[in-house]
Amino acid sequence: MATGQFGERKEFDLAKTTVRELNQYLHRDLPVNSLPRIVVANPDGAHSIAAGMNALVTIEINGHVGYYVAGMNKHARVTVNGNAGPGAAENMMSGLVRIRGFASTSAGASARGGVLIIEGDASLRCGISLKGGDIVVGGSVGSFSAFMAQAGRMVICGDAGDALGDSLYEAVIYVRGEVKSIGADAQFEPMTDADRAAVAELLSVAGFKHDPSEFKRVASAKKLYHWNADAEQEY
Repeated sequence: MATGQFGERKEFDLAKTTVRELNQYLHRDLPVNSLPRIVVANPDGAHSIAAGMNALVTIEINGHVGYYVAGMNKHARVTVNGNAGPGAAENMMSGLVRIRGFASTSAGASARGGVLIIEGDASLRCGISLKGGDIVVGGSVGSFSAFMAQAGRMVICGDAGDALGDSLYEAVIYVRGEVKSIGADAQFEPMTDADRAAVAELLSVAGFKHDPSEFKRVASAKKLYHWNADAEQEY
């Protein structure tokens, strides 16, 4: 263990110890008021690493991870130097999670706060049921991303698959590349100065250098807010 600008530093090698022991330390034994830095080696696709965090801590994971890395994150800053399996940062409350590789399905699902940064591509349903968090994707996203997203923002620097923003509520999507199709009740809208400022802010947080004016805005047409019997279920 060493002391530096992040406070105490502790290393876990998951080739020699278990994820349970790592997570028990993160939940029970973190030094108080020291902004500790935890480095995790050899994750080898393990699931639920750093899930349920509720502390100001920096966690660096050197390798690929499985399901639910940093799920339910609160306060922590988690970096994965590799790819992530399904549900990365799902239901995140606050803090920052960065995936330096690619993210599998449902990244950032139901996130209520914080920032999820995916430097590569994201698979299907990225940001599904987003509830207030921000997601920045350096590459492209798969089909049904931001499905039923209720609040928050998503910035997509690449392309988007089918049904982007299907059944959107109040979340807003900014996409730089091509959109294969938008979903039910989603629509393209003009970019405003406030939109460009929001994109610039999130790109700065992510460390991506794109021109905010290159992005398009996708938001809800708000036709599905209330049931319309006259529509005979045709929308």
